[in-house]
Amino acid sequence: MSNLWANLAPYLYNLLYLIPAVVLSLTVHECCHAWMATKLGDSTPRQEGRLSLNPLRHIDPLGFVVMLLIHFGWAKPVRVNPMYFKNPAKGMMYTALAGPVSNLILCIVSSLLFFFSVTFSWVDYLIMFFYYMTMLNIGLAVFNLIPIHPLDGSRIIGYFAPRYASFMAQNSGVVQLIFIALLILPGYLPIPDIFGTVISFVQTRAVSLLVQVWNLLFWFL
Repeated sequence: MSNLWANLAPYLYNLLYLIPAVVLSLTVHECCHAWMATKLGDSTPRQEGRLSLNPLRHIDPLGFVVMLLIHFGWAKPVRVNPMYFKNPAKGMMYTALAGPVSNLILCIVSSLLFFFSVTFSWVDYLIMFFYYMTMLNIGLAVFNLIPIHPLDGSRIIGYFAPRYASFMAQNSGVVQLIFIALLILPGYLPIPDIFGTVISFVQTRAVSLLVQVWNLLFWFL
């Protein structure tokens, strides 16, 4: 029993930071999709209550639990009607781009707060929370930019490469199956974790770069 608790305790402790970070990050991500679509003329997100920072409007219970367990999950997708846009293809691209951009902004703000929390020795909880927020939002931005349906990257790349969009539309089922397998199977089989390795690399380098930037800007602190 003591061994079980020793293995479980660190994971439960991490949830104190991970749960609010995931809730906040996913909520802002989906709300920004809704905001952009609304700004471009589509009233669907507003009518469905998605133009809100209330997490209950955006969090998918199953996707949320899966994300906490294996760091891969999902929120409720924002329904958009591109026929309301002046330019449907461009409108969908901008709406898709709003999600990853929101995560990049959260990442920058969180990294600055992480820098200040370490510099001024704030309470440990805030230091860890801002660190998790920074890492999580880098990961979300990179992950959502992968050009595979239904991720945001597929709509962004699809606007600039119509042939790719056509290919994905015709083969989305097979591509998604391969993609999910590459996400999950490395934890159980001796195959390379391609996406995990790339995202981890970007997270590490981005945090290091941001901290260096804040050090240069606030060297007098």
